[in-house]
Amino acid sequence: MNSLYDEFRIAVHSVWNRRWLALAVAWGVCLVGWLVVAMIPNSYESKAQIQVRTQSILSDQVGITQQDQRRNIQQLEQTLTSSDNLAKVVRGTDLGASIATDQELAGKVEGLRAHIEVKAEQDDFFAISAKLPSGKLARDVVQKLIDVAEEDNIAGDRKTTSQTLRFLDSQIEARQKELAAAEAKRVAYETQNLGLLPGVGSVSQRIEASRAELNQIDSQLIQARSALAALNGQLAGTPATLNASSIGGGSPTALGQAQGELASMRARGFTDSHPDVVAIRNQIANLRSQGGGAAGGGYRTPNPAYSSLQSMRAEREAAVSALQARKSALQSDMAQLASKQTAEPGVAAEYQRINRDYEVLKVQYDKLVTERDQIRLRGQVETQTDAVQFRVVKEPSLSNVPAAPNRPLLLAAVLIAGIGAGVGAAFALGHVQTSFPTAAKLERASGLPVIGSISQMLNAEEREQRKQKMKLFFGASGGLVCVFALLLVAEFVQRGLTA
Repeated sequence: MNSLYDEFRIAVHSVWNRRWLALAVAWGVCLVGWLVVAMIPNSYESKAQIQVRTQSILSDQVGITQQDQRRNIQQLEQTLTSSDNLAKVVRGTDLGASIATDQELAGKVEGLRAHIEVKAEQDDFFAISAKLPSGKLARDVVQKLIDVAEEDNIAGDRKTTSQTLRFLDSQIEARQKELAAAEAKRVAYETQNLGLLPGVGSVSQRIEASRAELNQIDSQLIQARSALAALNGQLAGTPATLNASSIGGGSPTALGQAQGELASMRARGFTDSHPDVVAIRNQIANLRSQGGGAAGGGYRTPNPAYSSLQSMRAEREAAVSALQARKSALQSDMAQLASKQTAEPGVAAEYQRINRDYEVLKVQYDKLVTERDQIRLRGQVETQTDAVQFRVVKEPSLSNVPAAPNRPLLLAAVLIAGIGAGVGAAFALGHVQTSFPTAAKLERASGLPVIGSISQMLNAEEREQRKQKMKLFFGASGGLVCVFALLLVAEFVQRGLTA
């Protein structure tokens, strides 16, 4: 402990012996430092707090989700300090008073951006701050930023919605023209290749329908030919004329009537085993047996049954001819359709491609129309129901105390640094010079024994001179402190005048 105390005493003695050097260094450092502090411009800060609420009753109904609203808030935070908005702030405050060119405006905008901060504090709270050379100017800038934010919320959304709707309208008009051209192309292709396209009325379906009809005609033709053959057999067994003489009480009129009834029954489709047919045939046989031995001298009359059978045969032959003609026509049509069927796959493929292009355009058109309606409705909801609402929680502040620099603290720091620099310079110079403040230090340095030391003796005149020098030293030291005090007073007076 004694050695440390001795070292401290030696250091203090070394500095005290060079006190004028320490004082000169302190004055020099303080003057330079205070000059630098005086040249630092004052910066006044204005702060404001706003709340951005995203509540809307219709938001969920029209597809405006909370994520969309949060994205709008983040977009507001990012675009509030954009060049366009800052240009509005510059023109709307005293910053734009001396601007004459666009280059000067751009420089003001960049300088203002460096002194503005927009920070999200909570869920929907924002803090806006500005640091500028004037407190009033800082407050005006923050207020203008709030006004720009509200203007962007009202007019910005409408402008964006209007631009989007104009773009969608132009796209819908273009798609509508393309859709009309594709539809006209499809109609023209259908007209040109009528009967070759897939679906109802195609070649394949027409061939299948013709084949089915041909099978029905074959069946009908077989039945008609069978009926004609049966009718020919009946006609061959029916006499063309009848004997008109009366023999054995027989009546030729009765025989003719019986034969006519038999022919009528067969025309109606009765078979030979039918009871009525069997009865009428027995009656005809009895009538013939009664008049079978009649002598000549009688006369013959036309058989009405034979005439009826001939008429029926003519009808059956006409039906067979009609069926045969229809069969030939179907066979000819089927041959022509078979020749066209070879071209059907290519026509169908081209038709499918045309239809596919039309459907793609139709889907795009419907989607654009739906999006346009949704955006129009969302825009109306956002602009007319205040989907994003601003509320100024804290008005922009007006401060008369500079936020930077803290000049009193800097002045005090310069004073302390100057005193420290003076003491350090005197201490360093004491170590550089080869002098020994005590006999013990000389003995340690030389390695030789030191017998003793002689104190300095001053006469009255020298003591008087030392007192004068001490007065000058303390006066110069006090002057340094007084200058510091005067600078502090000037700083606070300037703040009062600014207020």
